[in-house]
Amino acid sequence: MKRLVLALGGTALLVAAAVGYTLSARHDTAAAEPAAQLTLSPGQLFFRDTATGRIGVVTQQERRLSGLKCDRFAVAKQTAVCLAVRPGTLPAVTDVLVLDDHLAVRHTEKLPGTPSRARVSPDGKRVDWTLFVTGDSYAQTGFSTRAGLYEVDTGRLVKTIEELPVFVDDQRYFAADVNYWGITFAPDGNRFYATLGSKGKTYLVEADYKRYRGKAIRENVECPSLSPDATRVAFKKKVGDGVWRLSVLDLKTLKETELAEQRSVDDQALWQDDHTVLYGRDNAVWAVPADGSGAPRELVQGAASPAVTG
Repeated sequence: MKRLVLALGGTALLVAAAVGYTLSARHDTAAAEPAAQLTLSPGQLFFRDTATGRIGVVTQQERRLSGLKCDRFAVAKQTAVCLAVRPGTLPAVTDVLVLDDHLAVRHTEKLPGTPSRARVSPDGKRVDWTLFVTGDSYAQTGFSTRAGLYEVDTGRLVKTIEELPVFVDDQRYFAADVNYWGITFAPDGNRFYATLGSKGKTYLVEADYKRYRGKAIRENVECPSLSPDATRVAFKKKVGDGVWRLSVLDLKTLKETELAEQRSVDDQALWQDDHTVLYGRDNAVWAVPADGSGAPRELVQGAASPAVTG
């Protein structure tokens, strides 16, 4: 059953951004920079250079760019995933590249749609993604989403989790317009969270991968990101038409804390550690404390899609 995307945020703009790289003032110098050979190791901050689409890393104030080009990128342990839309394909097609610790391709999947979100489970054994797709007759915006995953060890591919049984208010939820996006796994590689969108609402879904079932635990939650200690979820909350605020939800108490970033953020945030949340905005990667204190700090200019090795 195909699904309708609801309130995913800036849909047309995100799709356009996925098809064409955003240019910046760094275009000439970044494009000419020799490709560095990057290797995954703990404590690294990776990013997508918005001038060229190349994946780079920042360590001790040094910025290096690889030759790998992606629209979305994520890492964990010794595994990385790169989502790269194929230029000139209509309807759009995305290559899902599963990479090793030297960013060499170990597996490729070709899937319909344009890149939106990407993650690697903390144990490095699963990669997941969200793609925009077109053609669903009931989609008033013209766009839908497909959230899927790939098991690195077994080679099992789940093209979409749209058949995941979900309970809302203790009742099995059925609707033709259900969408899932923004998957984020717990360290055990089994528990995961995602956004469910349907009938104008969004929900945070907590799911069990082995049992393959989930339940809605909070309304108005999009693009969840589970903290390293697995106790909190950073997410974007819709506060107006096309406006989202970053917040953190305590999974035990369901207490919500708004973060110090006052501007709208349309991104799936990322935890740098248990105390700091990263996100992309205004052609840069930013950091903000996870407890609501402090102020946003710009970490990397001309960058998006932050990824941190554990």
